[in-house]
Amino acid sequence: MNDHTGASGTLAIATEKTTASTPIISEKTNRRWVVWLRRALMLSLLLRLGVGIVLRFPSMPIVKRDADQTELLESLTVPVTLEPLAVRVEGNGTVISKDTVNLSPKTTGRLADLDVQQGDRVEAGQVVARMEVGSLTAELQQRKAQLDQAKADYARILAGNREEDILQAEARLVSAQSQVDLTTTRLERFKDLARQGAISQNDLDQYVNEAQSAVANFNEVQQQLKATTDGSRPEEIAAAAANVAAAQAQIEIIETELADANIRAPFAGYVTQTYATIGAIVTPTTTASATASATSSSILALSSGLEVEIDILEANIGQIQVGQSVEIVAEAFPNQVYTGRVQRIAPEAIIENNVTTFQVVVELLTGADQLRSGMTVDATFVGETLTDALMVPTVAIATQDGQLGVQMPDSEGDAEFQPVTVGITQAGRTQIVEGLEEGDRIFLELPPEERSGGSGFPLP
Repeated sequence: MNDHTGASGTLAIATEKTTASTPIISEKTNRRWVVWLRRALMLSLLLRLGVGIVLRFPSMPIVKRDADQTELLESLTVPVTLEPLAVRVEGNGTVISKDTVNLSPKTTGRLADLDVQQGDRVEAGQVVARMEVGSLTAELQQRKAQLDQAKADYARILAGNREEDILQAEARLVSAQSQVDLTTTRLERFKDLARQGAISQNDLDQYVNEAQSAVANFNEVQQQLKATTDGSRPEEIAAAAANVAAAQAQIEIIETELADANIRAPFAGYVTQTYATIGAIVTPTTTASATASATSSSILALSSGLEVEIDILEANIGQIQVGQSVEIVAEAFPNQVYTGRVQRIAPEAIIENNVTTFQVVVELLTGADQLRSGMTVDATFVGETLTDALMVPTVAIATQDGQLGVQMPDSEGDAEFQPVTVGITQAGRTQIVEGLEEGDRIFLELPPEERSGGSGFPLP
């Protein structure tokens, strides 16, 4: 402890000596040095920070920010290019029958026989079903007997009277002439007697009446002979002919009803459906010739031939022409390509769910033996090849205020809507007919500033 105290005392004495020998610095001078020292330390810190930044990014140019924005713009846009375009319009549709008919009887009746089943092949005019005929057969026999009677009457009237009838008429005329001669002679004799007063006037009048009656009878018999000799009158012949025609018409009516009881195929084809069974009451219908759906009044459905009905978008219908080649792939045979030819194009559009399409009917050149009515198919219409077509990705096309268009960067790099007129769409790319030029760039997706509501970025 004494040692420590001695040391401390020695230190105190030395300090006092030093202080006594050092000049005293004023307080104002001390504050000035402190300020300069702080400034020196701050400047040294700033220099070190600047040097660190330069050493860390030694090659960073001043326009680095603009280059990054240009790179981002190019990554979000694609150029409009000129490409060869094989005009191939695509559509989908259904295999349908060329001719389809639902057969039903002309008159209400009971189905007596059904000679075919679904899927059977029938020829034109073949009997496929029969209706009950009831009493038509007996009525036909009765009408035929009436026709025979009418024909006999007509033949008799047309042939006129027989020779025997004519001779009898001549004999009656001779007898009537004799009676005239007798009564005339008697009248002359009794006239003389009356002038002489031998007979009364009443007796004379009686002989006068007898003579007149004889003359009238003679005239009548003479007319009968003439009628017998001349034959039947035209009116009688016409009436007899009319009776024959009426009887014949009645027979034809019954024969037609009997023929209609046999239901015949109007054309060659296949039985696609059977609706009635034997014993069912079937009635005629006005819709049986036009619909393919089952109806209570139809016996069966018959179809002939196949064709394909394709729906084409309004934007592509201008590329379709009658006679154009078509490639067809059925969903049931995905690895088989059939060929066809455009047969007709519907003159009126169909609008469903605000989508406008036209129906195009394609004639099958191959595949008719494999395809079946009702199958779903995809069709590709093969057209000419365009050497220089402006093409853009289909996903870049959008609609704004009912107008098709694309988003293009303006001078500030912001997305701007550009209306366009489109052409053919295929393989994910769409032809631009009007609104863009080769080399124009369009957005596939908007820049981040546009998606977040920013103002875009300037182009260099």
